Amino acid sequence: MPIPRNEYPRPQFVRKEWENLNGQWDFAFDDENKGLSEKWFEQFPSGQTITVPFAFQTEMSGINDPAFHDVVWYHRRIMIPEKWSGKQIQLHFGAVDYRSWVYVNGNLAYHHEGGHTPFSVNITHLLNNDGREDEVTVRVEDPSEDVTIPRGKQYWHEKSESIFYTRTTGIWQTVWMEPCEQTSLSAIRWTPEIDRGDIDLEFEIEGGLPEGVSLSVDISFKGKKLISDSSNLFETYNKRSYNLRNRFTDRSNIHGPGYYWSPEHPHLFEATLTLKNGEQILDQVETYFGMRKVSIENGIFMLNNMPYYQKLILDQGYFPKALITAPSDEALKRDIELAKEMGFNGARKHQKVEDPRFLYWADKLGFLVWGEMANASEYSEEAARRLATEWFDVVKRDYSHPSIIVWLPLNESWGISRVAYDKQQQAHATSMYWQTKSIDQSRPVLSNDGWEHTISDICGIHNYRSAEEMSNAYKDVDSAISTTPANRVIYAQGYSYGGEPILITEYGGIAYKMDETEGWGYSAVQSSEDLVEEYRKVTDALFNSPVIQGFCYTQLTDVEQEINGLLTYDREPKCDLSKIREINNKK
Repeated sequence: MPIPRNEYPRPQFVRKEWENLNGQWDFAFDDENKGLSEKWFEQFPSGQTITVPFAFQTEMSGINDPAFHDVVWYHRRIMIPEKWSGKQIQLHFGAVDYRSWVYVNGNLAYHHEGGHTPFSVNITHLLNNDGREDEVTVRVEDPSEDVTIPRGKQYWHEKSESIFYTRTTGIWQTVWMEPCEQTSLSAIRWTPEIDRGDIDLEFEIEGGLPEGVSLSVDISFKGKKLISDSSNLFETYNKRSYNLRNRFTDRSNIHGPGYYWSPEHPHLFEATLTLKNGEQILDQVETYFGMRKVSIENGIFMLNNMPYYQKLILDQGYFPKALITAPSDEALKRDIELAKEMGFNGARKHQKVEDPRFLYWADKLGFLVWGEMANASEYSEEAARRLATEWFDVVKRDYSHPSIIVWLPLNESWGISRVAYDKQQQAHATSMYWQTKSIDQSRPVLSNDGWEHTISDICGIHNYRSAEEMSNAYKDVDSAISTTPANRVIYAQGYSYGGEPILITEYGGIAYKMDETEGWGYSAVQSSEDLVEEYRKVTDALFNSPVIQGFCYTQLTDVEQEINGLLTYDREPKCDLSKIREINNKK
């Protein structure tokens, strides 16, 4: 049986030697929460299996059970390759929802909280090292009805309804292991500075730093080596800057299509980082980056120092047989290709921290992404801690992707339902803005997309009204910021518009069902032709506005009971996609 999702899962930090651990694992529900007292981490109960990385709620897992099971266990045997002898063995999890405990040969190795972020465990000291197989056991808690957990669109009732979908519990991204030397690279961070023509590189070393360790950096563009640099290391955190502009002999084409990354010209630079101790290679990582700049100048959104109109599609990132886990790498790529085919230049990944492979394809194909956090539904001090802690790891994981141009930690006052007037919730929204800024000064940040903004670099408004109403609402700035979509004010009490770019970051939601599927949308049509016509009307209303600088249409695909996609849940077009492209290409 082929290993599912067998592509390398961390595309901006690639090592040659690795082993994918997806596939068949032993599995058990623990509805009575007795696994700890019965020590399942030492003797796993026999019976059920699951296909990792698909959650038990999905068809592709082989279980397909949407009922509540708040505690589950995984187990499998692994064999460390003989050629890895003497190396440090790292066990990696792409994402496990929500809390997880990892055991190796009956010993607790690691605990992690957060359903959307990766974690790694050095398991070397727990291995048998005598030729026997080793055992990995994972216990997972995912409290189904806890509305203070960041869960996004995952519903806290057993049956999905309205805008909420079937939950995901447990392992939902790739599990893999790889060998490392005692001293190795642990993090890489690229920051393009196109005004200087520089790329800034930050990197971190783990496992100690013996005397004589050096790092070589080789940077290429379209097969031509531009940089070959080597430096001795004296600290575990290091920063280097490389000027790329002066490496181009044809200076006439540095700016624009020949040099920068954009949706129209997604140029990427390749890099190899080699960590050495004398002549011994300690670590080697393949990576890449894009030279692009996102800025706001005099209230205008700019990409690479030029005004840029964003034509985004809302993308929930759900699949009919696999939920939030894409069934294949090709499926992630295909969603971007379909969106680009319709003339969209980017997406809001809505209430989901997306698989890094999606971001890789966005980088590669040229597709803007608004990076968004899955939110909790209710506020508490614990909910605030959970969101802030996990969001920090999200931004850290995805910082170097050129496709990500905006950070969005909160959406539509989810988890801060009283933010319009409640000072504590306003402080939380504002703190999320400043926390994001504290680790990334290179991208705009929204404190709360949709309405009830506190501090935001962009005024993002959600409005599902008719084309005529949209035309009237966005004829000038005053009318735009005085609208009350969903009976919500655009700015919370004590905050006001400060000249930020105004974008309609959700609109449309036109429902059209092609079969007997029951479902809903924000409005409805009865034919493919009507879908195109309604899309034209409401989108032209935004194109014609003198103040709107971009939009995000709801949405790419149907999802469960929501039938307001331009594609079905199975990614079949509901209309002639070239007609949507014609409309989008008007501006």
